[in-house]
Amino acid sequence: MGLFPGREAGAELAAIFAVFTAQAWNMAFSFYQSLRAVPQDMRDVSGQFCLNGWQTFWRLEVPFAIPGLTWNTMMSMSGSWFFIVAAEAISVGNTQINLPGIGSWLGLAISKMDLQAVGLAILTMAVVILAYDQLIFRPIVAWSDKFNMGQTARQIQPRSWVYDILRRTKVLGVMMRPLRALGYKILCIRWSNDTHKHHAVSFVAPVWAEKSFDTIWYIVLGAFVAGCVFYVMHYLQATLTIANVTVVIVLGLITLLRVMLMVLLASLIWVPIGVWVGLRPRMVAWVQPLALFLSAFPANILFPLVVIVIVYFNLNPDIWLSPLIVLGTQWYIFFNVIAGVSAYPNDLQEAAQIYQVRSWLWWRRVMLPGVLPYYVTGAITAAGGSWNASIVAEVVSWGSIKLQAHGLGAYIADATAAGNFHKVVLGVTVMSVFVVCINRAVWRRLHDYAARLAGMEA
Repeated sequence: MGLFPGREAGAELAAIFAVFTAQAWNMAFSFYQSLRAVPQDMRDVSGQFCLNGWQTFWRLEVPFAIPGLTWNTMMSMSGSWFFIVAAEAISVGNTQINLPGIGSWLGLAISKMDLQAVGLAILTMAVVILAYDQLIFRPIVAWSDKFNMGQTARQIQPRSWVYDILRRTKVLGVMMRPLRALGYKILCIRWSNDTHKHHAVSFVAPVWAEKSFDTIWYIVLGAFVAGCVFYVMHYLQATLTIANVTVVIVLGLITLLRVMLMVLLASLIWVPIGVWVGLRPRMVAWVQPLALFLSAFPANILFPLVVIVIVYFNLNPDIWLSPLIVLGTQWYIFFNVIAGVSAYPNDLQEAAQIYQVRSWLWWRRVMLPGVLPYYVTGAITAAGGSWNASIVAEVVSWGSIKLQAHGLGAYIADATAAGNFHKVVLGVTVMSVFVVCINRAVWRRLHDYAARLAGMEA
């Protein structure tokens, strides 16, 4: 490949960073959503026990967030396979960077139209995915079930043979005893000796201090954004015109429409299926490894098949390439809905059965308010992932056959392949503006509504 060792090492670090940033925000946002959805009565109880902020965080908020965080961790792990395929084989202008790994193997197999190599890659991924499902995630799911906030136990609890072995191993218990004692002491830390005040936080900052901190934060953030905008405009004005910007904005609107329609379609499919699966723990045990494999299955592998079908039937790429952008990100919705159902209090489900709440009333009054915060988290991450996937999905190839749809993703992909960094910066900037605007105008309002609804239902 003619790469210097330093450049290859830098490319490996860049690939790791790309995969990390693509998935870390999913887990961070899941945890944030869980903090917003903690029932107020549980916070009131923590206040009655005079827990400070540190203790409330570890004794209430973290345990409440564990079920949703577990499922989002599985989704992030699986979703990383899609970005690995794209990050390990990069072409910028005349420079081709192929890093050692299954992603570059798949990229090379697709370029050479080698179906046998693609099959070997699929088999290898299947073995790895099933292994870490049985050895890592299945035990974590079984362990996280004890953090269910319901007042009654579930009739069927998730099981794991690895978790059963670890729990019954006396040697492991003896080895973990010092860590358990240390963790208990850390959880019991009190930042104030005042035990007579019956509130959740031992130290409450003055209102003026909180407002000052917020003001300073917004000033720093605004200055940083303004500096970035000035630098981008100065960088672009040398070679690009208003007409170029207008074209990119139009392409961004096309991709926006494509992303929103595909997320809506995926929601109509996976929300009912996720609720149905989540209400049946035995079904979860069978669906989890299958869903992990399908979510970890890089959608890039299916692109050649799509190219062949579109060419054979002479279909419109603008329409039939659209499902590819949500092919790998739709699982965020499915996994988050299952996490929401798993975290839904079992006593409320039993109350709905006793009062014979059924049909649409059951969806409107019982299940949808409970899973809505989790669904919003999944929909936001699915939409964000779809924007990233559009760079790969709007331009697909199989050997020498190449199909392209109109959109911002295809614009960025073409500019990257041509090594035109001014167009790449313009495309990424416009995409960032679209994502921020949609988050503020749609997703944030829906997220706040879901949090309020969950609080009222609690």
